[in-house]
Formats: sequence, structure tokens, C-alpha cells
Amino acid sequence: MDKTGGIYLVIMSSFISPTPTTNSAGIGSLMAFAAMGCVQLGLAASATLAGKIGPEGVGWLRLAWAAVIIVAIARPWRQRFSRATLGICTLLGLATAGMTMGFMMAIQTLPLGTASALEFLGPLSVAVFQGRGAGRWWAVVAGVGVLGLTEPWNGAADPVGVLFALGCAACWAAYMLLTQCAGDAVEGIGALAISMPVAAIAATLVVGPSVIGQIDLNMLLIGFGLALLLPVIPFSLEILSLRRLTTAAFGTLMCLEPAIALLVGFLILHQVPRPAALAGIALVIVAGIGATRTGQRKPSTSVSEKAGDLRATVGTGA
Repeated sequence: MDKTGGIYLVIMSSFISPTPTTNSAGIGSLMAFAAMGCVQLGLAASATLAGKIGPEGVGWLRLAWAAVIIVAIARPWRQRFSRATLGICTLLGLATAGMTMGFMMAIQTLPLGTASALEFLGPLSVAVFQGRGAGRWWAVVAGVGVLGLTEPWNGAADPVGVLFALGCAACWAAYMLLTQCAGDAVEGIGALAISMPVAAIAATLVVGPSVIGQIDLNMLLIGFGLALLLPVIPFSLEILSLRRLTTAAFGTLMCLEPAIALLVGFLILHQVPRPAALAGIALVIVAGIGATRTGQRKPSTSVSEKAGDLRATVGTGA
């Protein structure tokens, strides 16, 4: 493992414990923010390689390397998985593959803003339907902010691209729900040790045959670094974040991602945002703060209490 992989292992070891010691919404939100930052860095770093093997090829290479890295770190053979948990992790892997590859296919025919706006319908839908009270209103505020940020009305909407983006949105919604279930059922990031290989296999079946022949050693090394930025580190942080946040709050916080992308573009690429984008940033930040304040999960959903309930059931012979 190189230095980057070692740093990742040290960072993740500080977060991973058999049972979460706190159910803090603030910590979960920080993890979500860090995950979004890694995603944007990963997408920016992928631009050069995408010109050589295509965006779908980059998506496949990242998933393939991510599977190797996660399995090496999590060592799933040391954990026990029930059939139900394996089923959840398998579905999570398929959702991960659909989310990753669907977005890559969508941006081939859609403007990035349009694809992003359609993609965010997934987490927003979860936030609206699973939110209660103020949680739903924060999701609505964030949704308006996303529209201002991405301005999907600028540019033509190719029907095939729209279908890919909507499919990505559906996969993202499923990913959020399944990630929370898998994170509650398996200690640490063990769930990713099952879901990520499934995602890599699914992507290989769809894209691999047309890309493998174009891969050289240099691309493999670059792909390793890209896999750490996206999806290894962000997906690991998300599974830990969803142990502390409700899916409604998490879905609302994910709407900050376009704001982070816009800020990176302004600072690094000197892209001046439009007035609508600035208004969108303000709305999603307000919604993110609101989601953080109201999005803490109840302690009854923690892994430790679920384990206690299971031991009690076994002890009574039920």
C-alpha cells in the first residue's frame, strides 16, 4: 500500500469502532461535508483520464480499484454476514454501480448542470418523503437552491441523457437508504467490502470489455489514486455519517455538493458564478444548517442497541 493508502487507513481508523460512541448530528454532518469535498476533487482529477478512456471508463476503473482497496482494508472474511445483510449489501453494490455509471453516461449528452439537477432529485425525494416537520421544509429550500446552482433550464435536454440522469437519481435514493441499513447491520465499513466488489463486477459486465484493452500501467496507477478520492474515502465517510444522521437530513446536506463544486470552480478555475448560483448557494447553506440542527438520529437506531435487542431475543429463545 502506498503513502496515500496509508493515510486513508489512519484517517478511517479514527472513525471506525465496533459501536458508535455518540450519535452526534454535527459529526455526521462534518463527515458528509468531507465526503462531498472528496467527490469534487475526484471528479476534477478524473477530467484528464476521461479524455483517454471516456467518462464511463473512468467510472469503471474507479470502482474496480475501490473494490480492491476496500477488501484489503476491511477484510470481510473476518466478519460474519447474515443472509439478509448480504442481500442488502448486494443491492447496495448494484445501486452504487448504477449511480456511478448512470451519471457518467448522462453527462455525455447532457450539460453538467442539467444532469446534476436531475441527479439530485434522488436525495431530495428521500429528504421530502422521510423528513418530518421542519426536515421536509429544509429539503424544499435545498431543492430551490439546487435549481439556482445548476440552472437546468440552460441547455438542451437529450431524452436519453435525461433517462440516464433519472436512473442515477433513483439509484442514489436507493444508495442512501441501503447504506444506512448496511451501516447499521455491519461494524465499521464492512458493508462496503461486499457492496464495492458487487459494484465493480456489475460495471465490468457493462463497460469493462470495451475499456480493458485501453488501460496501461500509467492509467492503472492514476486510477488507484482516483479511487481513493472517489469512491473509497467519500463512500466510507457516508456510511459512517448515515449512522448519525437521518436519511432526510443526509439527503438535504447532499444538496451542498453543487455549492462546493461552484466554490472550487471559482477559486481554482476562476469561474465567476451567476447571480442565480449565488442565491442557490445561500439557500442550500441555510438548508444544510437546518438539516444539521434537526437531523440527529435517535439512539434506538444505533448498532449497539440493535445488537442488544438481538441478544435479548436469543436469550429468551424467541
